[in-house]
Amino acid sequence: MSHQSDLIATDIDAYLAEHERKDLLRFLTCGSVDDGKSTLIGRLLHDSKMIYEDTLASLEADSTTQGSAGDQVDLALLTDGLKAEREQGITIDVAYRYFSTAKRKFIIADTPGHEQYTRNMVTGASTCQLAIILVDARHGVITQTKRHSFIANLLGIRNVAVAINKMDLVEWSQKRFEEIREEYLEFAKRLDLTDPVFLPMSALLGDNVVDTSKNLAWYDGPTMMEHLETVDVEAGIDIDVFRLPVQMVTRPDLDFRGFAGTIASGVVRPGDRVVSLPSGVSSSVARIVTMDGDLDIAGPGRAVTLTLRDEIDVSRGDVLVGPGSEPLRAHDIDAMLVWMTDESLKPGRQYLLQNATGLSNATVTMIHHRVDVNTLEQHSSSQLDLNDIASVQVRSDRELLFDTYAHNRVTGAFILVDRLSNATVAAGMITGVGSSWDRAPEDGLQAQASEIAAAERAVRFGQKPCTVLLTGLTAAGKSTIATALERELFDRGKVAVRLDGENIRMGISRDLGFTAGDRSENLRRAAEIARLLNNQGVITIGAFVAPDAEVRGRVRDLVGDDRYLEVFVDTPIETCRRRDTSGLYDRADAGEVLDFPGVDYTYDRDETYDLRLDASHTTVEDSVAAIIDALASRGMLRG
Repeated sequence: MSHQSDLIATDIDAYLAEHERKDLLRFLTCGSVDDGKSTLIGRLLHDSKMIYEDTLASLEADSTTQGSAGDQVDLALLTDGLKAEREQGITIDVAYRYFSTAKRKFIIADTPGHEQYTRNMVTGASTCQLAIILVDARHGVITQTKRHSFIANLLGIRNVAVAINKMDLVEWSQKRFEEIREEYLEFAKRLDLTDPVFLPMSALLGDNVVDTSKNLAWYDGPTMMEHLETVDVEAGIDIDVFRLPVQMVTRPDLDFRGFAGTIASGVVRPGDRVVSLPSGVSSSVARIVTMDGDLDIAGPGRAVTLTLRDEIDVSRGDVLVGPGSEPLRAHDIDAMLVWMTDESLKPGRQYLLQNATGLSNATVTMIHHRVDVNTLEQHSSSQLDLNDIASVQVRSDRELLFDTYAHNRVTGAFILVDRLSNATVAAGMITGVGSSWDRAPEDGLQAQASEIAAAERAVRFGQKPCTVLLTGLTAAGKSTIATALERELFDRGKVAVRLDGENIRMGISRDLGFTAGDRSENLRRAAEIARLLNNQGVITIGAFVAPDAEVRGRVRDLVGDDRYLEVFVDTPIETCRRRDTSGLYDRADAGEVLDFPGVDYTYDRDETYDLRLDASHTTVEDSVAAIIDALASRGMLRG
């Protein structure tokens, strides 16, 4: 097979024009160390005649001193260009190579296989449309195979080719090929990988890479090159939902005002209605301007400048979208984050967040869980280290306009940048609105009003509804005070309900763990119950650790400041430890319980509370009396 064309010699301009019309496939190779990634790329370049003669001569010379392919030319040296790579025989940096055939143009990203270079693989995979997962036929599906498949899936690569390499070392066994295929398919069920293609080959010998192999007579599928030339590069591209992040407003003269950017998804035509966000003002497209002249239609990946029929306010960082297909909007987002620097991430530090719509100040507010990329298990974590991948929540000081990464790899992606060094420290893929606190109800739902007015309930019950949240460390005395408070209110003829944290977790929140995100969601559910009870005129008492001041603030906002009383049971941790009959503090000290407030997780002592109690010096009776006085002073108790 050759990419060569007779037009090169007879009409170079026609050849170049033909070349421009070819579509482009970006793909990466990934696999374990010594699986043959670099050799495969070298074979593709060599057998498709894309190596210059002087480069080939140099390669032959290097193979005698630095090669590892015996008497053969070591094609891996084409991509392993760093001195350290050649000395160690491993790929460290991401190497990009370009080649073409008569049917298509290609850009290859050769990515490292070693776990310590995960960030390099993420960088190389970020723009790819296809991933080649190399598997050594002798070893089968190993930990690194699963790790690379997970990362490829995480980055939205839906086209996966599993290259079962070194078939010559298993005597070209069809049985071994089928075993590996079944093993990989069983693992792929845990990921969003559909219909991976399996290719037996020997990259070193060239079997089934560019040319078919007599040694694989039992195989009737495509060669690697045939698959690369025919795979659908449009797969996963959204042509229905229009998105144009505005990168520049161009005004070369008084008669022209255009909005320049690269179309992230969808198509646009002159006359189409578009909406400018965040303003929400709409207009219609007058022209689609490019360097090559005006277009009648433009789609994803095309750099264009749109002019509109109306003089509406559109600025850099705004997004032009199709009517009725607005992106998500929130200050808080949930995302998968790949940490890419030696300095650990600790929630609370401020970074710059760069996404398709601009720059903002942002903070990782919580780590939901860290993913073990080798086993796909989820673990609690209070920080992220180099190459860690985790589900996190990020808060931006600017309202973000975004789609989930699964729907749009442009508007659903972002990076975090160190404010001092200007270095990129993390890459993020948005999974949704930050938490259930911000998530809007499903369309079509309508709140149902009661026919009984709040004033009628107040007269009937002799009280105004409110929520009392008792917060503090484990074993601080919250539940004891809450129980006594419920009894006192009942004895006074009031209507009160106690919501204990453990009771909530045994029922409505039994699906939640104890990560920061799960704690937040548990408290949100309790707050929603409290609000519903308040709406029925009932006083609600909650006893929760609630270590995050920001989450406690959200409870206040949800319930309403006018009917919310936050009581901080400020018991010294030494006293809490003595009272702890369940042994939770001891287990936290031993590392058996992670993210435990007061031990390895901070309890925010921000003075957001309305009332502070020291249960180590104040009796339960006096604590209850103090809360009753606070409620009475607010007019919550009458009669």
